Amino acid sequence: MTDQRSLVLLGSTGSIGTQALEVVQAHPERFRVQALSAGGSDLRLLAGQAVALRVDAVGVADSEAGLALEQLIRDGAREQGRAAYRPDIVTGPDAAQQLAGSGADVVLNGITGSVGLPATLAALAAGSTVALANKESLIVGGTLVTDAAAPGQIVPVDSEHSAIAQCLRGGREHEVRRLVLTASGGPFRGRSRAQLSGVTSQEALRHPNFAMGTMVTTNSATLVNKGLEVIEAHLLFGVPFDRIDVVVHPQQQIHSMVEFHDGSTIAQMGPPRMLVPIALGLSWPERMPDVDEPCDWSTASSWDFHPLDDEVFPAVRLARQVGAAGGTYPAVYNAANEACVAAFHDGRIGFTDIVDTVAAVVQQHGDGNFPAPSAVDLSVERVLAADAWARTEAEAHLVGDA
Repeated sequence: MTDQRSLVLLGSTGSIGTQALEVVQAHPERFRVQALSAGGSDLRLLAGQAVALRVDAVGVADSEAGLALEQLIRDGAREQGRAAYRPDIVTGPDAAQQLAGSGADVVLNGITGSVGLPATLAALAAGSTVALANKESLIVGGTLVTDAAAPGQIVPVDSEHSAIAQCLRGGREHEVRRLVLTASGGPFRGRSRAQLSGVTSQEALRHPNFAMGTMVTTNSATLVNKGLEVIEAHLLFGVPFDRIDVVVHPQQQIHSMVEFHDGSTIAQMGPPRMLVPIALGLSWPERMPDVDEPCDWSTASSWDFHPLDDEVFPAVRLARQVGAAGGTYPAVYNAANEACVAAFHDGRIGFTDIVDTVAAVVQQHGDGNFPAPSAVDLSVERVLAADAWARTEAEAHLVGDA
């Protein structure tokens, strides 16, 4: 029988976190949840999760939320007949980082955004396997993260990168010709750039297949998310950018593919859900039974594939340039985008202004107005400084264009 693994779950109230708990609760013999953390937007859910799982510690990034969370846990424990239950409560911006470094067997980082970097580094330093859904921490951290990780210590949870990791089992490293990431194309697939100029924030949040948070869903609409995934694939698998392709596959039944040098291609297929990638992130390299329903081959269906339109959706092309430049460029790309997405949903800019502004900020970074060190000069401090600079510059561009 497989030993039970201890687990720290960061971002437990988000989409990845709640699905991860579905997997854990369906396989209680496999996992012991040691700690949970969340930002603090849904304290009632976080408290309920803590009580149900009787975790040792609960973290919340909101420094003011500790007392409210403690009371909710007390009330919930009493209702469940567990009045004596009292977990440690850790509050503040470093809460996730503290819990990530506790030495659990697996740390699932489901935080959204570059703020997840310190937690990823803490988990790696503690020797934990990192089930990585927080792609931004790898992308902005770059060599900081890859140098800190032992072989196999990072297991991807993004469905595309989980698919590639699974497909790579079908061949040896030197046999790989290219990686092929699939993209849904988002809600605006097939539209012209002119047609995108007037789309609303509500339209941008209507992803055809997945229910995700505002940032990730908007990034899927602009294809910034796919650009980030190209950089992530390069860092995870060591494949050059010119051998990483993107193809639009609206049905998202094929999560990604690996092409080998003999001309064969291996694809990983399954419903457009995250349960299998999450479960594999927790149990890697083993598979657990009955995690999700397989494809239904008894029903007629058609799967479509289209080339990516780089002119209408330039985010992926820009990401390749940013990833190849390395250093703090990916941090600038990511941070400027996060600032622009917020501005779009505040009604301050249009949809196409998001990537246009990101490109302008990246270009300004390249003009030498801010130190752009090479990858060997990276440090957490430099990454965070570049992140802050990019957000400021993006806001300056938005004000100037208003």
